[in-house]
Amino acid sequence: MEQDIAVLVVELMEKFGLLRRDMKQKGDVERYEGRLARIDQKFSALAGRISETDPELAKALRTAWQTPGRSLAFRNADHQKKEG
Repeated sequence: MEQDIAVLVVELMEKFGLLRRDMKQKGDVERYEGRLARIDQKFSALAGRISETDPELAKALRTAWQTPGRSLAFRNADHQKKEG
């Protein structure tokens, strides 16, 4: 996958992960539990397929989905290193 597309996909997964985290914190997750489970299932299939050709990207995607705050912090730190 091209690097610019990979970055966009990771950023998108961070947004989904942040939304899921916010839903859990606000207690809305039960209402959408089925939908979130299906999204998680499809995401796992996608990450598994990507890991066959690009394990690092798959790892970044899993981090973005499961711990979006951490993913965002690492991405921001990398960005600051490039600027500095």
